[in-house]
Amino acid sequence: MISYFEIRGKEKIEAKVSTGKTKISDNKLPSVSIIVPAWNEGNTILKTIFSILRLNYPKDKLFVYIVDDGSTDNTWKIIQRFARNKQVALLHKENGGKYTALNYALERISTDLVGCLDADSFVHPEALRRIVAKFAEDNEIMAVTPSTKVFEPKGFLGLIQKAEYMFGIFIRKANQNLNAIYITPGPFSIFRISVFKKIGGYRHAHGTEDNEIAMRMQKNHMKISNVHDAYVFTVVPTKIKPLLKQRLRWVYGFLKNAVDYRDMFFRPQYGNLGMIVLPAAGFSIISSLYFFFVRIWSVICTLGSKINEIYTVGFHPHNFNFDLFYVNTNIMMFIAIIAIGGMFLLIGISRTLANEDKKFGWDSVLYILFYTFISPIWMVWALYNFVFAKATKWR
Repeated sequence: MISYFEIRGKEKIEAKVSTGKTKISDNKLPSVSIIVPAWNEGNTILKTIFSILRLNYPKDKLFVYIVDDGSTDNTWKIIQRFARNKQVALLHKENGGKYTALNYALERISTDLVGCLDADSFVHPEALRRIVAKFAEDNEIMAVTPSTKVFEPKGFLGLIQKAEYMFGIFIRKANQNLNAIYITPGPFSIFRISVFKKIGGYRHAHGTEDNEIAMRMQKNHMKISNVHDAYVFTVVPTKIKPLLKQRLRWVYGFLKNAVDYRDMFFRPQYGNLGMIVLPAAGFSIISSLYFFFVRIWSVICTLGSKINEIYTVGFHPHNFNFDLFYVNTNIMMFIAIIAIGGMFLLIGISRTLANEDKKFGWDSVLYILFYTFISPIWMVWALYNFVFAKATKWR
């Protein structure tokens, strides 16, 4: 929060001097390739491709590489409608996983910039220009991440994830201020092509190649930035089982990558990332589980005490009197109050960055009430798989 408000203050001052955004004429814009890896994405891939082709960017400098990674549905048949489009290249290979599809396309790309867009995501028309402007501001920037929002959230789980993704927008913005971004999300992170020439292509990385490539870049002291108003919309799971599998893979992948890059933790040469952000990310998993089980145990003890009281002296609701003496005033209560107040503030900031009309919504309410009870499920599962070396599948 400190880093956010500090940089925000500087940005406001700079905005008074200039427009705050680098203006680049079309003839000076760099060439860009967007890779769309697809496996059984027949339901969404058309909308994904059309969102790229409708970007506000010169057509002669924007190219799309669609890689069918051995789909068993009608994905390959559907994308044939772009076979004659000069901007689009259709590639087909045997199924090998997302990272192999990305590398398969990278071998054929020679543009200045390259990015990826998952086949279940759709990009805002102005997103690419905003990201390219960030590259133009600083030649040391080697990758730029967008802000991911939930596409048409549906149901209870969809609304919770809407708030969660908006909170992620703030986290990524804050991490950029600390020069400590450690994930370049699959939906529309853009890289200089020189990144892959210097440090190699994508790796399997335990099913989280977007985490590993960012960690590898940071280890090689390559700068990663963020543009909070370069929006990408992604389809999220609306049922508990697909959601658990997705989050299991994310947490398990982070833990495995953390072990692979353990020499970055608590190392001053990696700046805020090594000294603060990575240790905090790992600690947050443990602390979340600790406080979850503490709450559960507290509820059990309270219920047990109340049941014992009723069993001993009987139930007398008319004798209830409120007395401040019985209000819990231990240090944990004050920490909880501060944490909840901070959460409300962060949600308000996140919704502002996400360009939401309201500072608060039902999605935020559901997130606060239920997320801390749902997330420990996949955290415990991921820790179990991690400790006992159980593989985590993509789907």
